[in-house]
Amino acid sequence: MKEKLMIVSLGLLPLIMVLGNSMLIPLLPSIQKSLHLSGVQTSLILSAFSIPAALFIPAVGILSDRYGRKKLIIYSLVMMIIGSIIAASSASFSSGSFAVLMAGRVIQGIGAAGTTTLAMALTGDVFTGEKRAKVLGILEVYNGVGKVVAPIIGASAALVVWYAAFFVYPLAAGAALVGIVMYVREGKTGSDSVSVQEYLKKAIGIVYDKRKSLFPLFFVGGLGLFLLFGILYYLSFLIEETYHIDGFFKGTAFLFPLGAMTLVSYWTGQRIKTDLELMKKLMIVGITLLFLMFGVLTIIYTLPVLMFCLTVAFGGLGFVLPCINMMITSAASDEERGFIVSIYGTVRFLGVALGPVVFEVWMHAERLMFVYSFILLTAGGLWVLYQLKILSSAMGRRKVVPK
Repeated sequence: MKEKLMIVSLGLLPLIMVLGNSMLIPLLPSIQKSLHLSGVQTSLILSAFSIPAALFIPAVGILSDRYGRKKLIIYSLVMMIIGSIIAASSASFSSGSFAVLMAGRVIQGIGAAGTTTLAMALTGDVFTGEKRAKVLGILEVYNGVGKVVAPIIGASAALVVWYAAFFVYPLAAGAALVGIVMYVREGKTGSDSVSVQEYLKKAIGIVYDKRKSLFPLFFVGGLGLFLLFGILYYLSFLIEETYHIDGFFKGTAFLFPLGAMTLVSYWTGQRIKTDLELMKKLMIVGITLLFLMFGVLTIIYTLPVLMFCLTVAFGGLGFVLPCINMMITSAASDEERGFIVSIYGTVRFLGVALGPVVFEVWMHAERLMFVYSFILLTAGGLWVLYQLKILSSAMGRRKVVPK
């Protein structure tokens, strides 16, 4: 029972991280009108959370390797609660409300640096083999569930006032904080007697040695989230301004693509175990689905076709992300895992941060938006598939051996 509660507590961390942006996506048009913001300012509401998270993730990973992941997770959750309260208070300012909102979002983002990444690293510390793959899959499911329920929560909150959504964060983070303190045990950490210079030299050396296999995985993981959050940003304005769908029903429109990704992520996490060949096959299937669906959208992108293609495409992403998580988490020893996983976390957050900003520019020429997305998928897909072939030949076995 205690192990199950520990897994639930760890699962709340990626869920909270996802709430950080996904819950606000349906609210963006309302926030834009309420605060009289430009399109770029509106997109920065999401990026103000993701960019600080991306910048602080490496530092959090290094500190967690040396001083303990549990301690860093607790500090991170406290910062998220503080940032949420500041962001919620922005509505009470007659002037400068956008600046206060941004300040709160930045603090939230710094706190978010210690959520998903450390949950993955701690899972790698505590669990091994097939159990590790299963729990990592569960974390990706929590991530997906957060993406599914967050837009519905956000859209429902907007029926009251737009800033009501910010009161959800302290409640969720508080629940996670209690669970982490009570049920999560500390993983292995390196000795703090080792100098930072020696630690970084060793950790960077691991990344360099494994760069041919790790870098394409980093890129595709970040690209997947870049497309996901960029498309969700585009979809939020499309649904409200073009089709005049608002409130709860607007939130449910995100259910299909995000629900597909969640279900496929869960299935993938349960099946891959430590089987490298199966991971390769599932990644090929997932990348192919993304490639084909975005290829269709370069030709036709009416709302029914768009929703169908996004559902299939992000279902494909559900095959890809758990496999990447397992490969990266198992690529280093316990003492350097925080650093390795933090680099991946940084790339993921950069994808989340850049998606809305880039799509804000792209979505004014919809066909080109899908063409650019298709080109990125083609380049990233070919790169990772080529490197997976090399990885398989070099390993010469079916199993990923977690360290």
